[in-house]
Amino acid sequence: MAILHILHYPDPRLRIKAMPVERVESDIRQLLDDMLETMYDAPGVGLAAPQVDIPKRVIVVDISEQKNAPLCLINPEIISQEDVEQMEEGCLSVPGVYEIVERAARIKVKGLDRNGAPLELDVGGVLAVCIQHEIDHLEGKLFVDYLSEMRRNRIRKKMDKQRRHAM
Repeated sequence: MAILHILHYPDPRLRIKAMPVERVESDIRQLLDDMLETMYDAPGVGLAAPQVDIPKRVIVVDISEQKNAPLCLINPEIISQEDVEQMEEGCLSVPGVYEIVERAARIKVKGLDRNGAPLELDVGGVLAVCIQHEIDHLEGKLFVDYLSEMRRNRIRKKMDKQRRHAM
């Protein structure tokens, strides 16, 4: 396993739309393992392959306190959503920034598991929000896109400043 490099906003590679996975083979399972290790190390509760510069439709999520309940979804697709809720979100690609975002309170999502078997989930709360957040990454969308232009500009300036100080 390996810790992968997480891209940071406003890196243009975060805007690339991810391509579907054609076959779930050992390379995809290795990617899932590396993404989980990267997510746990960061630490975070979700990670999408485009965040580690791999434009494939692959996400990992684990909202458990013990970090022992990983969910791996390949080619995830939201098939229904209901109600709306607001929740504070953060993102490993936008470190140190947390904002209130409005999303569906409950979703049904389908995709493939780490072995390529079909999977369908009906989830709500934090897990639903996290899955929606990660699926957005597959579309080249970030949680900051839900914010006002003024707020996004402030965040972009903050990220640029952090990057300059890190050099």
